[in-house]
Amino acid sequence: MAAALPWSAGAAASLDGPLHRPSPDWRDQVLYFVLTDRFDNGDPRNDDQGAGEFDPARHDRYSGGDLAGVQRRLGYLQGLGVTGLWLTPWVANQWLDGAYAGYHGYWASDFITVDPHQGRLADLQALSRALHARDMLLVQDIVVNHVGNFFDIALGTDLSSPEAAAGGWQVNPASRPVTAPTQPPFHLNDPRRAADRAAGIYHWTPPVADYTDRHQELNFQMSRLDDLNTENPAVRQALRRSYGHWIREAGVDAFRVDTAFYVPPDFFTDFLHADDPAAPGILAVARATGRQDFHVFGEGFGIDRAGEDAQMRRIESYMTGADGRPVLPGMLNFPLYGALGDVFARGRPPAELGWRITRTMALHARPHRMPSFVDNHDVDRFLAAGTPQGLRQALLAMFTLPGIPVIYQGTEQGFTQPRAAMFAGGWGSGGRDHFDAEAPLYRHIAALAALRRTHRSLSRGVPTVLHADAAGPGAIVWRMDAAPGDGPPMLVAFNTAAHTALVEALPLPPGTALTPRWADGEAPRTQARPDGTVTLSLAPGAAAVWSLETTSPAAGQAAAADAPILLPPSGAQAGPARVEGDLLLDGRATPGARLQLAVDGALQAGPVVTADAQGRFQVRVDTASMVDPALAHRAAVLDIASGLASAPVLFQVERRWQLLADVPDPVGDDHGIGPLAEGRLRYPLDPSWGENRQLDLTRVRAWGAGGALRLELGLRRITRSWNPANGFDHVAFTIFVELPGEPGGATVMPGQDGQLPAGLRWHRRLRLHGWSNAMFTAEGASATHEGTPAAPAPVLRVDPERHTLELTLPPAALGGRRDLSGVRLWVSTWDWDAGYRALQAQPGGHHFGGPPGAPKVMDGSAIITLP
Repeated sequence: MAAALPWSAGAAASLDGPLHRPSPDWRDQVLYFVLTDRFDNGDPRNDDQGAGEFDPARHDRYSGGDLAGVQRRLGYLQGLGVTGLWLTPWVANQWLDGAYAGYHGYWASDFITVDPHQGRLADLQALSRALHARDMLLVQDIVVNHVGNFFDIALGTDLSSPEAAAGGWQVNPASRPVTAPTQPPFHLNDPRRAADRAAGIYHWTPPVADYTDRHQELNFQMSRLDDLNTENPAVRQALRRSYGHWIREAGVDAFRVDTAFYVPPDFFTDFLHADDPAAPGILAVARATGRQDFHVFGEGFGIDRAGEDAQMRRIESYMTGADGRPVLPGMLNFPLYGALGDVFARGRPPAELGWRITRTMALHARPHRMPSFVDNHDVDRFLAAGTPQGLRQALLAMFTLPGIPVIYQGTEQGFTQPRAAMFAGGWGSGGRDHFDAEAPLYRHIAALAALRRTHRSLSRGVPTVLHADAAGPGAIVWRMDAAPGDGPPMLVAFNTAAHTALVEALPLPPGTALTPRWADGEAPRTQARPDGTVTLSLAPGAAAVWSLETTSPAAGQAAAADAPILLPPSGAQAGPARVEGDLLLDGRATPGARLQLAVDGALQAGPVVTADAQGRFQVRVDTASMVDPALAHRAAVLDIASGLASAPVLFQVERRWQLLADVPDPVGDDHGIGPLAEGRLRYPLDPSWGENRQLDLTRVRAWGAGGALRLELGLRRITRSWNPANGFDHVAFTIFVELPGEPGGATVMPGQDGQLPAGLRWHRRLRLHGWSNAMFTAEGASATHEGTPAAPAPVLRVDPERHTLELTLPPAALGGRRDLSGVRLWVSTWDWDAGYRALQAQPGGHHFGGPPGAPKVMDGSAIITLP
């Protein structure tokens, strides 16, 4: 069910609208996140500013995208259904810090000037007017925590006073085009000068070493970026003046605040509400331009594990203070992002998403004002490890839950690289433009935007999770209820599994009519039975949306009493039955009824059971793949003719893990493998590597439980200096798994410039680092292609005290085998930075040194064969 696009993607981009416009209802907006340098190049004359910063062949240099390029693609963007553009910072930047270029815009040198690579103020004003002419919005990405990397404070420096810190201060000589910010008072960055110390514009501190230390997080340098003293009234006033300028002069409609966690919450109270005639609070500036609801949402990169909410509570603390007063109007919903990826890309149980949705509504005061997303410029693309079908489902979930959906550029074109360019001349583009308004994902997103626009209960409603499978991939269903006038309730359903999913006895008001409004697959028109229940059978990968209208119960529909009955095991007490092997269950149904077993919502492919003349039947439940003794499984039967399902029987399976291998790895052998590299590879030179030697593998242990595999990887040291979502950084593990009896396989090591050792062939390949957790099959694998994404990805647990990483794979990840006998494993270490980190002849700040072309493996385990 598709919807017509509201605008032609080729419509003119030069419409001249007002610079200022009233604020919208933010609940109804859909944003598109633009990494401007990688979007489109509208004016090649501003590409190269002569500092060595421009090189579209390199991922860490400028590619040439600019404001003019954005403006000429507004028809394409409005055709997608988005209502606003969120642009990366356009302020004047440090172009080079030595190793990297500031093409992304987050390294300011002057907060009040447009960077020449982007264009001029007039170009920004023209873009703003063109957006407003289309009833679209301009969202500015801003930074208040730091400027660029203009100076360093040496590790070990005495930080007891600015005078003492001056002893460890050193300018960054590689900075281009300037070696200090040019805008007052941010130019006062040298503590060796008494005037600079007195001004106190900066925290004179080294890089953060421990992100769990709140003092370091607030006051030290994040990734060596010079940390502003945001407690200083002079800094606060300068930032208010700078960003108020863009509202007045460029017609900005909202701010996204970068790195909000690194600034104390009370800064934002001053930033938004200060009573200062010289530099009033941002909301007062916005009201003076007619914007009564200027939106400000912050970035707080925090992702919770399933069933945990520590990061959610931390995010809420930046929206609501301890006194109950609002702080920021919104925050990016990172925990929801994590749950969407886990369920739709990595094959985790939908119940994890269901819990996150319910907790979101209970914990957050303003969930509808929290932008939501499935990927962005700082994390792996969804399609780096997920499938197009999974991405379609994740996008539908985002568009049918509270929050402001955000589409990151390139998602609509199926991108797999986080910062690849949309235009032919930019990095990673493959030499062609990517603005195809007929692309399948473009059409999909446009249809979802139209669905959300047509049914306001999807953007303004409150979700209630009605069903969510907990044992593995399967079904999740929620209802969206809105206030009167915002439309009827809506029902949203997904099946994330590769099997048909049964949703038995979904609770709805008796007689409720389900009218299909959107479907990826089938969404049958149906109606609740007199007892108020509906049974749904969802095809593999299906997703559907219905509107709900209460009517009188339909005459002639079967009553709940006609449904089959499945009996719990004899002797079972209250709660789930506990079993150790396969489970035999008896039942009752209409004599002659043909019945199909469903286990954890999965309709089984086995033979259909027929009730005898007395209505009795028996089914067997295979428990070989059930490895978590804490998980309550459910079994039900479906009457094929009537479509009625039994109430489920709950049970738990006792399972014991057995140690299969314990293989020490020599300490200190982290210097390459193979004849070309062994003993010759060197770590990057940045101090965050140094003596940590994070790539030194010390031990591999393997446990099995039936066909499930658990690995524990020991390291010399686990660090978290870059605040990684997965709890470890400076190392990426690539684990190759050979499955006996499975045909095919590959010997190539994608992206690592090598072949597997000792005749090993891989059928599954895992790539794990601080911000990704992906699994692939060998289909399509090559030196440059990772293979085919597969699910479920492993469950990760980090023990920083023991310096270990544990990962658990269920049998489904390894082909559904019943045991692990003959499985072979090999574990390798390197690091990942939008690809395996670079290897050059000599090491640099963040690239490895060694023979060019050597395999990108710092350390590798022995090949492990499981008994």
